Amino acid sequence: MTNNGTPGGDVMVRVEGLRKSYGTVEAVRGVSLDVHRGQVVVVIGPSGCGKSTFLRCINLLETPSAGTLRVGDRTIDFGAGHTMPRGRDLARFRARIGMVFQQFDLFPHMTALGNVMSGPVIVKKMRESEAETIARDLLAKVGLANFTARFPRELSGGQQQRVAIARAMAMEPELMLFDEVTSALDPELVGEVLDVMKELALEGTTMIVVTHEMAFARDVADHVVVMDAGQVVEQGAAADVLLQPKNPRTASFLSRFHSTIGERKA
Repeated sequence: MTNNGTPGGDVMVRVEGLRKSYGTVEAVRGVSLDVHRGQVVVVIGPSGCGKSTFLRCINLLETPSAGTLRVGDRTIDFGAGHTMPRGRDLARFRARIGMVFQQFDLFPHMTALGNVMSGPVIVKKMRESEAETIARDLLAKVGLANFTARFPRELSGGQQQRVAIARAMAMEPELMLFDEVTSALDPELVGEVLDVMKELALEGTTMIVVTHEMAFARDVADHVVVMDAGQVVEQGAAADVLLQPKNPRTASFLSRFHSTIGERKA
């Protein structure tokens, strides 16, 4: 487990009473959560419980139906009479948050280097020479220094996902969101992506991670949130939630992972 995200640290993200409805279906039902600067928060729960929707609400890829959201010094109220950020204001808000998805979503016509450079050059209007230096450093950091000229079709799934992480980090975000980033990978490629995320955690990157990788949650998370049917049913320190859950629904969900999360770290 990391030692960066202590409860005494600055609150980087505060979510209060967040709700998201699709017609009569409420996918996220009154979720509240504090994420401290440098903390790694892992969100777990059964498929379809609202984890990914919740994550997308934080980045405003989905518009919440109610509640408030604070990221850094910016607070957004989704109650009646309040308006969503739009245009450049929305772009500035999203620029503070890096997000990596299940699918790699790389630009197929750009090399790995071009993909990582794209955000700083297009969004931040950075000089290409400066953006290239940053991109090369980040690709080296994720173990792809020798793959800068490769196009996405020439990379494995794990390599593409590492490029996607480097691309998100190139914007120097205050917060990183990871949405089931290993779920589309072959099992033998999962480890290389999780290793990059572990390194980011050790460096103090503030992260919210939706995952089914319980060993990762055990080893890296400072705080674990369990969702079921759109609600938070339990949250707390990773060791407490994963190994000694108090809620019956948490215990039922985790029962299939006991052999994984119970193993001692090598």
